[in-house]
Amino acid sequence: MQEPRRSERLAGKAIKTDASPPKLARKRKSQQKIESKGKICSSSSSVLPLLLGAHVSIGGGLHNAVHNAIEIGATAFGLFLRSQRQWQSKPLADETVDAFTRACVQHGFEGGRAILPHGSYLLNLGSPDESTLAKSRDALVEEMTRCERLGIGLYNFHPGSTCGKISIDECIRRIAESLNLALSKTRRVVAVIENMSGQGHTIGGDFREIRRVIDLVQDKSRVGVCLDTCHAFAAGYDISCARGYDEMMDDFQKFIGFEYLRGVHLNDSKAGVGSHLDRHENIGRGKIGREGFRRIVNDVRLRGIPMILETPMTMDDEDEILLLRSLVEDQ
Repeated sequence: MQEPRRSERLAGKAIKTDASPPKLARKRKSQQKIESKGKICSSSSSVLPLLLGAHVSIGGGLHNAVHNAIEIGATAFGLFLRSQRQWQSKPLADETVDAFTRACVQHGFEGGRAILPHGSYLLNLGSPDESTLAKSRDALVEEMTRCERLGIGLYNFHPGSTCGKISIDECIRRIAESLNLALSKTRRVVAVIENMSGQGHTIGGDFREIRRVIDLVQDKSRVGVCLDTCHAFAAGYDISCARGYDEMMDDFQKFIGFEYLRGVHLNDSKAGVGSHLDRHENIGRGKIGREGFRRIVNDVRLRGIPMILETPMTMDDEDEILLLRSLVEDQ
């Protein structure tokens, strides 16, 4: 499973201050880019807005994620809610909650529907190991409770893996059981299952596996799906061409349904189609290519849904967002 590397590398750039907005970590690339952002953000199109952003750092405090998103011209963002390298974490302080919610209100992110947190990579909600399964379930409840307190309506996670020790059926049952447990202990927050690349023994490389999880979830109003472009490409959908993109979207509707689509991870792929390798690349520099992403940003079915970059730091988030916006044809 590939981590959104930008989050860890940006941590050193975060401004460690109180809840007031930090100074910009770097100057804008040019006045032309600033003007371009303004035109896009103020679009009067009757279509739902294009919500573009990146996975940003929480260094210096959760509230800095909001300021970091604004700095790169984002209208949506992803973040970790705590350290994703360890099971245990410090309780979420009231002061942290207040600072985050104030920043969201200040910058128009209140309501939390344009914010897509990423769950810990330690989670395996279908684990065959009872100890790992118990810790994963505890962490799921804890992170969804954080979302609830922070006013965030979505929580994205990788579903889990059989580890080659149990059947797919049993793993799917355990994932759904984990979700039912977490949903019974939290309120409002939607659990968003991410499609996978089919690497190893992971669940979710096939849309039908995700549908089977959803079928076992009791409260279907609180379950959704995040569509990762790199994962879908690696799983076998050649979204670099129109035919492959249409096939992916047709299958998503057929097996899952667009009513469950709550987020998109925008990642190009270093590996080829059907490789089952989760290797993210910057937009336009991988096997999917610019034309593949042109189709995505112009698909009106994806408007109003947070679309989050998780690409390598070899290209600035700001530049990738501008690149994606430049591909939009209805400006």
